[in-house]
Amino acid sequence: MAAHFSVILVLVTLISGLIWLVDVVFFAPKRRESLEIAQANGVTLSDEDMDKIIREPVLVETAHSIFPVIAIVMILRSFIYEPFQIPSGSMKPTLLVGDFILVEKFSYGLRDPVWRKKLIETGEPERGDVFVFKYPENPNIDYIKRVVGLPGDKIIYRNKQLWIKPACHSGENCPKTIKIDQKQVNQGEFTLNGTPLKRLTEQLGDVTHDVLINPSRTDPTQLYYQQPGLPATEFFVPEGQYFAMGDNRDNSTDSRYWGFVPEANLVGKAVAIWISFEFDRTPDSWLPTWVPTGVRFERTGGIV
Repeated sequence: MAAHFSVILVLVTLISGLIWLVDVVFFAPKRRESLEIAQANGVTLSDEDMDKIIREPVLVETAHSIFPVIAIVMILRSFIYEPFQIPSGSMKPTLLVGDFILVEKFSYGLRDPVWRKKLIETGEPERGDVFVFKYPENPNIDYIKRVVGLPGDKIIYRNKQLWIKPACHSGENCPKTIKIDQKQVNQGEFTLNGTPLKRLTEQLGDVTHDVLINPSRTDPTQLYYQQPGLPATEFFVPEGQYFAMGDNRDNSTDSRYWGFVPEANLVGKAVAIWISFEFDRTPDSWLPTWVPTGVRFERTGGIV
């Protein structure tokens, strides 16, 4: 829907701007000329009569009114910030269902809003970023995950433990494989089907963040994305692609299952929660499920 909305927004902007431009160039001068001719012939015109002569047609008046607003919205949404809603719990505890976030569109390059071709290079994802991208298996769907692997990295995820061997370039001292240390924060704040989840703190690059682990679930390695020549728990990130994982490690469909995120699929970096709604309700509630039951003001702010 977000992709379709971008195209619709561009079309509305172009059509309304074109209607306004055609009127300014061709028809508005003729209306002014008609008024001048009437006044030159000594015809007495009331304010209402003059307004009728030079008034813009309804279609032009509408285009005139909406074009500046739509153009500003399109520029903001396409090149600066775009709002997104978190629809699932794959990024708990960092992001919750009902969080509304801002995505910085210029973090990973400025792209045209229709064909998504990169126009200006502005930066690349860094390890630990929370980023939005087009789901590689269905680009009409936006996904949000955390950047774990950069191009050239080797990622190992085994027994709920993460190892990273950073990319090694010729002429450099190749770094060793790094085990990402985890420290338990608490257990029981989040549950899944009655099972308490472990909340752990880990550091990716310069980013320290929390993850959730389900101790009762074994890793479904038989479902993992299989690269030729590598065990099921190891992944080599190709050039120009990224390895993404959800912070809710045992409840996230991510690169472990479908592979890598191409650079062309990048949308932007998630930078802030601007509002967060609760949708908790009792089974006998008469409210529709989409109606919020509260606002979590304490969740507004930056994302790490």
